[in-house]
Order: sequence, then structure tokens, then C-alpha cells
Amino acid sequence: MRFAVGYQLFQDDYLIKNIIERKENISEVYFSWGDFPNGRNNQLKRADMTEWEALEKQMEDLKKLTEEKISLNLLLNATCYGKDSQSRAFFQKVGDTVDYVLNNYILKSVTTTSPLIAKFIKTNFHALDVRASVNMGIGSVEGMDYVEDFFDSFYLKREYNRNFKKIRELKTWCDENGKKLYMLANSGCLNNCSAHGFHDNLVSHESEISKMDNGYEFSGVCHEYLKKPGKLSTLFDNTGFVRPEDIYLYEKLFSSVKLATRVNANPVMVMKAYIDNKKHIGSVFDLLEPNHTVAIYPKFVENSRIEAVADDDELKYINIEKALINVEDKVCYQVK
Repeated sequence: MRFAVGYQLFQDDYLIKNIIERKENISEVYFSWGDFPNGRNNQLKRADMTEWEALEKQMEDLKKLTEEKISLNLLLNATCYGKDSQSRAFFQKVGDTVDYVLNNYILKSVTTTSPLIAKFIKTNFHALDVRASVNMGIGSVEGMDYVEDFFDSFYLKREYNRNFKKIRELKTWCDENGKKLYMLANSGCLNNCSAHGFHDNLVSHESEISKMDNGYEFSGVCHEYLKKPGKLSTLFDNTGFVRPEDIYLYEKLFSSVKLATRVNANPVMVMKAYIDNKKHIGSVFDLLEPNHTVAIYPKFVENSRIEAVADDDELKYINIEKALINVEDKVCYQVK
């Protein structure tokens, strides 16, 4: 199994060097470009660089990855493009961008939430794999069948990550129809989150929103939910992350698994946990996007103490109480 890792812009080359060191285990590096709305914040808006310096650094980094023959995946995965969603000018910009990236780097695929962007890419760039974003929430054969003319591959709905029976069902359809199926391993999002769509739309429009006199801030509902009495006990049932220790269970189901690393505070740690060590000692939240550490402080969920139970149909994590640790406690870890 190989891994797709997310590009994150840093002033130094530490992340890029670590990606290159693991290139045999990395299927692709996915990234956003310029000021295109995407599933994360605009990476060019920084305090330590101007927008031009940030874009120049990104181009240098992508060139280094290209020199190492590492494939790239362009993210056009915002859930909303507002007034631009169907405009000719927008698709001209998309086409110009894809054409530039394709001719200067090893671009192999595009991930999007928009059927129109998918149609545009398939019509104009036949060599590219067009992938349905995890943000589309596709978790059924019908869901894939509806848009099979637009997409070559699909990300599995997060909620089914531990449901082997469902994964096999979807993989069978993909195999029979010439499609590919992928999984995002380390999402910290709550399953069936009622505010997910709203939150994603806010992120899509963050450039406009940042210019307004806003009466409220919104960073999701997950942290406040987990702070409520008794709700932390539902964490394992209400999330779909898969620990590094359990990735081996998916080797026959996926040729590549995606790691969320675009906003993680330590993306190299995530790569080492999943690619090198196949384990992690420390808070499981440190591996996830979003990270829920602030929600349950001064406690944390020790990854190595999570009890996993797996059969042919599903993977379950149980007994969260055994994995809960107070940061003030002295803990002795057994390292094997």
C-alpha cells in the first residue's frame, strides 16, 4: 500500500525532504493552487511571506517533487464557487491553471467536488484521472453510478472507513466499471456532522468573509460537542479515523490511502506514524485533522491504548476509558 500526502507550505524544506525520502511509499502529493477556493484555508495568506513569495516557494517545492518523479494531485475541491460556479471566465482560469501545472510538473489527477469541473477536466485533459472528493460524501453504488460519466475515481465516505462489508461492495462496483476507490485515513471529523456542509461553504468563501464586519465566528461544532458531559465516550463510534496500527487491514482493499496533512501541526510525524512505524505513541488527536486536543484538555486519548476489534465485516475501537490519560499523570510507555 502507498500513501497520498497533502502539501503544506513552509519556509524551509523539511517537509519536502521527508516526502522525497519516502517517495517509494508515496503515490502522490495533493495540493491547492494560488487563490482557488479549496477544502482548506488559502495557503498564500500568510504572516511570514507575501502572496508572491508564498506562490514562488510552492512552485519551487513542486519542482523538487517533479524532479524526483513524484506524482501530483491538484485540488479543486471547494464545496462552493459562488457566482463563478458556471462562468466561462472561471473555467478559462481552471483550464489555464491545469494546463500550466500539467506542463511544468507531473500532474496525474485532479480532485474536485464539482461535477462541472469534473466534466470540464475530462473533456479537455483526457490523460488526467478525475477524482470525486471525500467532501461529496459518496458512500453507495448509486452515488457513484449517478456521476460515473464525470469521475474516474472516488474517495470513500468517511463514515464507512471501518465498514469492510461496505468497502468491498463499493470496490466491487469500481473494479467492474473501471473505476478506483480511495480512503482518507485520518479525518477527525464527526460522522454525519450536521454542520459539515455549512462549515465547508464558509471555508470556500473565506476570502470574502474575511473582508466583512462579522458578528460571529464559526469553527465547527465538534469541539463544543465533545466538551459536553458524556459525549467524549461516543468519540470512537462517531468518527471514522483508522490508526496506523490497523492500516494493514486495508491492504487488499485500497492501493493507496490518503493522509490529511495540509493543516496538521506536524505532517512529518503523521507520515512517520503511517508509513515508517505503522504505530503511534501519543495522543491520537495529533494524527487527525481536525485535532480535538483543545476540546478535552487536560485529558487526551492515548493512541497506543486504543483497543481495536476487527472481523470480516468491520473494525471497531472500544473502551475509550482505558485510553484516556490526564496530562498531569506520569505515564510509562512500553516500546516494542
